[in-house]
Amino acid sequence: MSKPHPDTVTFSDLSRNPRAVAERAARLGRLRVTHRDAPDFYLTAADREEQRDETLVTASRIFLALMKHDPDAILPAMPDVFPWVRHLSAAEVRDFTVELIDALSDAAELDLDASAQGVIAGWRATARIKADPDQYEEALRPTSGDFGPAEVVP
Repeated sequence: MSKPHPDTVTFSDLSRNPRAVAERAARLGRLRVTHRDAPDFYLTAADREEQRDETLVTASRIFLALMKHDPDAILPAMPDVFPWVRHLSAAEVRDFTVELIDALSDAAELDLDASAQGVIAGWRATARIKADPDQYEEALRPTSGDFGPAEVVP
Protein backbone atom coordinates (compact mmCIF):
# COMPACT_ATOMS: atom_id res chain seq x y z
CA MET A 1 0.00 0.00 0.00
CA SER A 2 1.39 3.39 -0.96
CA LYS A 3 1.78 6.26 1.44
CA PRO A 4 -0.80 9.03 0.87
CA HIS A 5 0.47 12.22 -0.76
CA PRO A 6 0.75 15.11 1.73
CA ASP A 7 -1.79 17.19 -0.19
CA THR A 8 -4.42 14.41 -0.19
CA VAL A 9 -7.12 13.48 2.30
CA THR A 10 -9.97 11.02 2.12
CA PHE A 11 -13.60 12.01 1.95
CA SER A 12 -13.97 10.27 5.32
CA ASP A 13 -11.27 12.59 6.76
CA LEU A 14 -13.23 15.58 5.47
CA SER A 15 -16.50 14.38 6.94
CA ARG A 16 -14.96 13.44 10.31
CA ASN A 17 -12.83 16.54 10.80
CA PRO A 18 -13.87 19.31 8.41
CA ARG A 19 -12.18 22.10 10.35
CA ALA A 20 -8.73 20.46 10.30
CA VAL A 21 -9.09 19.58 6.61
CA ALA A 22 -10.17 23.14 5.76
CA GLU A 23 -7.22 24.57 7.69
CA ARG A 24 -4.87 22.21 5.88
CA ALA A 25 -6.35 23.19 2.51
CA ALA A 26 -5.92 26.87 3.37
CA ARG A 27 -2.31 26.27 4.41
CA LEU A 28 -1.42 24.22 1.30
CA GLY A 29 -3.56 26.24 -1.10
CA ARG A 30 -5.23 23.17 -2.54
CA LEU A 31 -6.07 19.76 -1.18
CA ARG A 32 -7.14 16.67 -3.14
CA VAL A 33 -10.06 14.82 -1.57
CA THR A 34 -10.22 11.17 -2.59
CA HIS A 35 -13.47 9.24 -2.57
CA ARG A 36 -13.69 5.49 -2.96
CA ASP A 37 -17.03 5.54 -4.82
CA ALA A 38 -16.78 8.82 -6.74
CA PRO A 39 -14.26 10.95 -8.61
CA ASP A 40 -11.70 12.84 -6.53
CA PHE A 41 -12.12 16.58 -6.12
CA TYR A 42 -10.05 19.50 -4.90
CA LEU A 43 -10.74 21.68 -1.91
CA THR A 44 -9.32 25.14 -2.44
CA ALA A 45 -9.92 28.71 -1.36
CA ALA A 46 -12.24 30.65 -3.64
CA ASP A 47 -9.80 33.54 -4.03
CA ARG A 48 -7.09 31.17 -5.22
CA GLU A 49 -9.43 29.63 -7.79
CA GLU A 50 -10.50 33.11 -8.94
CA GLN A 51 -6.82 34.04 -9.39
CA ARG A 52 -6.28 30.88 -11.44
CA ASP A 53 -9.29 31.76 -13.61
CA GLU A 54 -7.96 35.29 -14.18
CA THR A 55 -4.56 33.88 -15.13
CA LEU A 56 -6.17 31.60 -17.71
CA VAL A 57 -8.21 34.48 -19.11
CA THR A 58 -5.10 36.66 -19.41
CA ALA A 59 -3.06 33.93 -21.12
CA SER A 60 -5.93 33.16 -23.48
CA ARG A 61 -6.34 36.81 -24.44
CA ILE A 62 -2.60 37.11 -25.14
CA PHE A 63 -2.70 34.10 -27.47
CA LEU A 64 -5.80 35.46 -29.23
CA ALA A 65 -4.13 38.85 -29.71
CA LEU A 66 -0.96 37.24 -31.04
CA MET A 67 -2.96 35.21 -33.56
CA LYS A 68 -4.91 38.31 -34.61
CA HIS A 69 -1.87 40.54 -35.12
CA ASP A 70 0.65 37.96 -36.33
CA PRO A 71 -0.88 34.58 -37.16
CA ASP A 72 2.57 33.05 -37.62
CA ALA A 73 3.80 34.11 -34.17
CA ILE A 74 2.67 30.95 -32.39
CA LEU A 75 3.11 28.35 -35.12
CA PRO A 76 6.88 27.84 -34.64
CA ALA A 77 6.30 26.90 -30.97
CA MET A 78 3.72 24.20 -31.65
CA PRO A 79 6.23 21.35 -32.26
CA ASP A 80 7.90 22.17 -28.94
CA VAL A 81 4.58 21.86 -27.12
CA PHE A 82 3.08 19.07 -29.23
CA PRO A 83 5.91 17.06 -30.88
CA TRP A 84 3.41 14.94 -32.81
CA VAL A 85 2.43 17.91 -35.04
CA ARG A 86 5.41 16.97 -37.23
CA HIS A 87 3.04 14.44 -38.83
CA LEU A 88 0.60 17.20 -39.84
CA SER A 89 0.86 19.46 -42.85
CA ALA A 90 1.61 23.16 -42.35
CA ALA A 91 -2.05 23.97 -43.05
CA GLU A 92 -3.17 21.37 -40.49
CA VAL A 93 -0.81 22.77 -37.85
CA ARG A 94 -2.28 26.22 -38.49
CA ASP A 95 -5.85 24.85 -38.25
CA PHE A 96 -4.98 22.99 -35.04
CA THR A 97 -3.43 26.12 -33.54
CA VAL A 98 -6.43 28.31 -34.35
CA GLU A 99 -8.88 25.68 -33.09
CA LEU A 100 -6.89 25.17 -29.88
CA ILE A 101 -6.64 28.89 -29.15
CA ASP A 102 -10.38 29.24 -29.71
CA ALA A 103 -11.01 26.33 -27.33
CA LEU A 104 -8.67 27.83 -24.72
CA SER A 105 -10.56 31.09 -25.03
CA ASP A 106 -13.83 29.23 -24.47
CA ALA A 107 -12.31 27.55 -21.42
CA ALA A 108 -11.21 30.90 -20.02
CA GLU A 109 -14.20 33.02 -20.93
CA LEU A 110 -17.06 30.48 -20.84
CA ASP A 111 -15.80 27.86 -18.35
CA LEU A 112 -15.81 25.13 -21.04
CA ASP A 113 -12.72 23.20 -20.02
CA ALA A 114 -13.36 19.96 -21.92
CA SER A 115 -13.29 21.52 -25.39
CA ALA A 116 -9.53 22.21 -25.36
CA GLN A 117 -8.74 18.62 -24.42
CA GLY A 118 -11.11 17.45 -27.16
CA VAL A 119 -9.30 19.56 -29.75
CA ILE A 120 -5.93 18.17 -28.65
CA ALA A 121 -7.22 14.57 -28.66
CA GLY A 122 -8.75 14.95 -32.12
CA TRP A 123 -5.65 16.42 -33.73
CA ARG A 124 -3.39 13.92 -31.93
CA ALA A 125 -5.51 11.11 -33.39
CA THR A 126 -5.11 12.63 -36.86
CA ALA A 127 -1.33 12.81 -36.38
CA ARG A 128 -1.28 9.21 -35.13
CA ILE A 129 -3.05 7.99 -38.27
CA LYS A 130 -0.83 10.08 -40.54
CA ALA A 131 2.30 8.77 -38.76
CA ASP A 132 1.46 5.18 -39.78
CA PRO A 133 1.59 4.89 -43.60
CA ASP A 134 -0.66 1.81 -43.63
CA GLN A 135 -3.30 3.42 -41.41
CA TYR A 136 -3.14 6.63 -43.41
CA GLU A 137 -3.55 4.78 -46.70
CA GLU A 138 -6.54 2.94 -45.25
CA ALA A 139 -8.06 6.19 -44.00
CA LEU A 140 -7.83 7.68 -47.50
CA ARG A 141 -9.69 4.81 -49.17
CA PRO A 142 -13.28 5.58 -50.14
CA THR A 143 -15.98 3.95 -48.09
CA SER A 144 -19.46 2.85 -48.99
CA GLY A 145 -22.55 1.79 -47.16
CA ASP A 146 -24.16 2.81 -43.93
CA PHE A 147 -22.07 2.42 -40.81
CA GLY A 148 -25.01 3.08 -38.50
CA PRO A 149 -25.66 6.05 -36.23
CA ALA A 150 -22.74 8.15 -35.09
CA GLU A 151 -21.90 7.87 -31.42
CA VAL A 152 -22.20 11.18 -29.62
CA VAL A 153 -19.34 11.69 -27.18
CA PRO A 154 -20.03 14.30 -24.50
